Amino acid sequence: MSPAEVEAVARAAHAGQTDKAGRPYAEHLSAVAEGVRARGGGDDLVAAAWLHDALEDGALSEEWLDAAPLPARTKDAVRAVTKRPGEEPEAYARRILAVPGARLVKAADLAHNADPRRLAALDEPTARRLAHKYATMRGHLGLGPDD
Repeated sequence: MSPAEVEAVARAAHAGQTDKAGRPYAEHLSAVAEGVRARGGGDDLVAAAWLHDALEDGALSEEWLDAAPLPARTKDAVRAVTKRPGEEPEAYARRILAVPGARLVKAADLAHNADPRRLAALDEPTARRLAHKYATMRGHLGLGPDD
């Protein structure tokens, strides 16, 4: 699949979904894809960025990912960043760190999630809770402020 095809699939899969602030979810996907590219990720990891929440959110199935004409690196990164129900943050971080490219995708995801402009759109308790959650995961992944 070309990068444009992956973007189109992701946009269609998340159509109608919004983020916690009520913004179209595709804005987050686009920002993460741009963040991956800005961090030096190639088309395979940009594709993973577009798809990084698709399995977790139920927008696409594991079977779809298995059958999709995507590089193994893309599929592996998507699986690595897909949080599993009840999974401890430390275990989630270990899986991400074990898969080449997954840390870069998660770094871009966390950077956008923790953007002060996005957090400012939320109520104060939610913003504080999420900022702490994102900072904790950044620590587990060994990410600094510029990663």
